Amino acid sequence: MALDQYKEEEEEEGMSFLDHLEALRWHLLRSISAILILSIAAFLAKSIVFGVVILGPSKVDFVTYRWLCSLGDYLGISALCIDELPFTIQSRQMTGQFTMHMTSSFVVGFIAAFPFVFWEIWRFISPGLYDQERAAARGAVFFVSLLFFMGAAFGYFILSPLSINFLSNYQLDPSILNEFDITSYISTLTMLVLASAIMFQLPVVVYFLAMSGLVSAAMLRSYRRHAIVVILVISAVITPPDVISQVLIAMPILVLYEAGIQIAKRLEKKRELKRAKEEAEDAMGDRD
Repeated sequence: MALDQYKEEEEEEGMSFLDHLEALRWHLLRSISAILILSIAAFLAKSIVFGVVILGPSKVDFVTYRWLCSLGDYLGISALCIDELPFTIQSRQMTGQFTMHMTSSFVVGFIAAFPFVFWEIWRFISPGLYDQERAAARGAVFFVSLLFFMGAAFGYFILSPLSINFLSNYQLDPSILNEFDITSYISTLTMLVLASAIMFQLPVVVYFLAMSGLVSAAMLRSYRRHAIVVILVISAVITPPDVISQVLIAMPILVLYEAGIQIAKRLEKKRELKRAKEEAEDAMGDRD
């Protein structure tokens, strides 16, 4: 936001710096309240949120495992059918179950309240944008929320169950049993879901960078190889140490990167058409 525009809006609206801080405080309070309300609702719905959602990928009747079994039957590949997850979940700390109940309820509340939280943030930011910037960013709340939920769904239904299956079947020796602590299980599940949700925001980031002129389609294409390496490294960091999980999260991110290139290219074409139109209008004005 330009400083002169910010000062003009303060004079027009009669808002001081402290008034803007007060407005920000209320936006944050409403966002936190929404997260807390939904977190409390998730906490009370323990049997559904925890028993079905959180622990879902740890059970062989999870929807993803059933899909893989159906696919395996159709293709004649029995290895795709996961009929056993050889691990148990334990709580080795006295406060472990209660702490994880609180943590998982907060994460579920945050994910459910994300559209409202982002809408509140956008309401605070958008008045400081120019009219053309505000018009170009129309629908930002919808698309950011859509990509967030798509990423969270990908992390929950695809990445998490496959990672849990790999880690539960990985053994150094048959005498070593896999008995995971509830803290480790929920931390891994949360990291995979939230990391996927954040990574799926790549097209939005590229859109705003391209709109501000910081990146171009040609730049993104020239750095494609570097981007692939970075994406693979990030995928290796946020996923368990198995190639399948790393490839699974890297592939959609690469697709989103290519989508970002097309977005930047489209914005450049619009900018060129607008510039050509303005030049034509100026030329006609000079003739008159």
